[in-house]
Amino acid sequence: MDKKKITERVTDLAAPIVEEAGLELVDVEYVRERDWFLRVFIDKAGGIDIDDCSAVSNALAKKLDEEDFIKEKYYLEVSSPGIDRPLKKDKDLEAHYGQKVDLAFFAPYEGKKQLTAVLKSHDAEKLVLEDAKKKKLAIERKLIASVRPHIDF
Repeated sequence: MDKKKITERVTDLAAPIVEEAGLELVDVEYVRERDWFLRVFIDKAGGIDIDDCSAVSNALAKKLDEEDFIKEKYYLEVSSPGIDRPLKKDKDLEAHYGQKVDLAFFAPYEGKKQLTAVLKSHDAEKLVLEDAKKKKLAIERKLIASVRPHIDF
């Protein structure tokens, strides 16, 4: 089973577990670093704690053991997505209208691999942003590798 199908199947298994716990399923990723990692990112208003992660991890591990569809040895990690969580869902993007976001591109966009701009709106095909010079940009979503909240330190 390929990585995409594993991610989709784990998402289907994790969603009811996470929702039953009163949490939000933010993302699931299955990646190979030195070893394979199955990462499940959860959140809730006010943030999550170790008990939230533990409850989801235990319930999900049991389900994964029952289904046993991942052939490689892997490590299950359940955690917060962090303050710079990727904005993937429509509701995540809507929650950041009027705020600065950091975009990373698959290939240079107007000579840049990254861009920081204010998110104004979005639809299925594009994001509408305003750059530092107040120039309006409509960027096709297929060009964007990731969108994250901009963090000023």
